[in-house]
Amino acid sequence: MARIPTEELERLKREVSVERLVEARGVELKRQGKDLRGRCPLHPDEDPSFSVDPVKNVFHCFGCGAKGSVIDLVMALEGVTFRHAVEILRADYPGLGEAPADRPPPRTSTTLKLPPLVSDDDEISDDELRGVVAGYYHETLKQSPEALEYLESRGLRSAEMVERFQLGFSNRTLGYRLPQRNRKNGSAIRSRLAGLGIIKETGHELLRGSVVVPIHDEHGRVVQMYGRKITPRLRKGTPLHLYLPGPRRGVFNLDALRASKEVILCEALIDALTLWSHGLRNVTTAYGVNGFTEEMLEAFKAYGTERVLIAYDRDERGDAAAAKLAERLMAEGLECFRVELPHGMDVNEFALKVTPPAKSLAMVIRSATWLGAGKAPSAPGSGVRVPGSEPPVISL
Repeated sequence: MARIPTEELERLKREVSVERLVEARGVELKRQGKDLRGRCPLHPDEDPSFSVDPVKNVFHCFGCGAKGSVIDLVMALEGVTFRHAVEILRADYPGLGEAPADRPPPRTSTTLKLPPLVSDDDEISDDELRGVVAGYYHETLKQSPEALEYLESRGLRSAEMVERFQLGFSNRTLGYRLPQRNRKNGSAIRSRLAGLGIIKETGHELLRGSVVVPIHDEHGRVVQMYGRKITPRLRKGTPLHLYLPGPRRGVFNLDALRASKEVILCEALIDALTLWSHGLRNVTTAYGVNGFTEEMLEAFKAYGTERVLIAYDRDERGDAAAAKLAERLMAEGLECFRVELPHGMDVNEFALKVTPPAKSLAMVIRSATWLGAGKAPSAPGSGVRVPGSEPPVISL
């Protein structure tokens, strides 16, 4: 699916007036300081809580929490996706911001409105609810230029990878696809999502502004989500890496354990996705430098893993954690090797600096150092095909 040019998105956000759009919907706006205030068109609103900043051309409802640009407003009003909202603006509201006063109101869009993610009658388990949210985030990512550009910047260009792991993006629109709070199930669904940590008590999504990777259990149920913030100019102290609250459940890419007795273990999901997208499919990951869980160990044992190639970051913390983990794994009878990246690098950074990345990653895997006593039982990376023998070229 072709991306919408960033220049066009910025033009729509700049030129299509939020003020005129909501007034065309029958909302009366009154001046309150530098802003305009009226009743929110997105929810029952007795005490006007909908605010428009006409200079920045953005809106914010202090009642339901909705906010953003004119694109976000159309998504909420019409119940459509990001791309559909852009199509509506292209077709229905060209030049709305600078139209003469006698221009007729915008036409009603014929774009198909999307139904709520869950209906009032749905009976759904927590795992299924997480799965529904993950599915929504996945569809959102495929229509979000900023998320696709972020993946591109990390060298993660594989459409197959996006589909295989259902990568998603939280762009603050989940609430638009839930039943309203005053509906039979609206309040209950929101309370359950808050209990799962997907939304906070404020109503905001925990992973908002993040590329999202769902983590599954052996039955394919979504049991955890990882979010990597990609929003620029974050407030100081905002964490870049987030998980849903609660235990770190699930094993990433369990198929790797099913298919191979040799597994590459990364420190972070972005590193594991990097290896997978470059053809090294026998890869999984811990939840951070000290995040190898008992569930992961039990999965290694259950699927008969024989050797682990530890591809943690090549820094002091990564080296210390790799040595400690290797001791634990070898005590369970697993052979352990250390993937020795250049000092100070992680897998993704290395892949972005070497040419060609697939060949260079395969070579560094095959060169992993045996961590046990005595001679290594056999060379690591036996399942890795290396197209050539020349050393990697690192661009500095």
